[in-house]
This record gives sequence, structure tokens and C-alpha cells, in this order.
Amino acid sequence: MPLALLEKAIANSLCFGGYEDGKQIAFARVITDGATFANLVDVFVLPEHRGLGHSKRLVAAVMAHPELQGLRRFSLATSDAHGLYAKFGFAPPRRPQTLMERYVPDVYLQR
Repeated sequence: MPLALLEKAIANSLCFGGYEDGKQIAFARVITDGATFANLVDVFVLPEHRGLGHSKRLVAAVMAHPELQGLRRFSLATSDAHGLYAKFGFAPPRRPQTLMERYVPDVYLQR
């Protein structure tokens, strides 16, 4: 992703960071309308800091944020952290037949 596009994405999202000794070790951002819907994206903990509870604290901070309370739908996509998110009430879609997406994996190469 080009840096300018990443900066725009961050500027238009609700962002969360995890820090240790003044250095950022974790990040997450939420795309939301602040009223009905949110999508949790770009969650990461640096490899050397994984397994120490940072992801749990990061997701807990996201879920406790005042602007993210009372939403009808809060979604995310994960390939390997289902257990983490289940602890915060996330589950497979109740009606997956109603969900669709338009996915363009190489969109940044097309610019």
C-alpha cells in the first residue's frame, strides 16, 4: 500500500496503539460510522511481543471505546485469531448467506 494511502486510511479511522517503553508494538484501527456499524482492521502485534497478552489488551481497549458502544454490527476478518476475538463476543456471521464482498487484492498495483 502506498504511504499516502495508508496515511489517509489512518486519518479516517479510529486508531489504537500498544506501547512498551515508549515504542509502538501493536496497532489496530476501526472503520466506523460511530452509530450503527464498525469494522476492526489492521490488528497487529510485532512478532517479538506476541504471546504476552498485548493483543487481548488492545482488543479490550477497542471494545471499551465510548464511540463503539451500542453498535448493531461490529465485524472483522481473521485467518488465525478466532479464539482471541471469540473472547470479545465475535462469532461467525449468523446469516452468512446475506454477506457479500468485492475484493480486489492487487488494487494498489493498478494505480
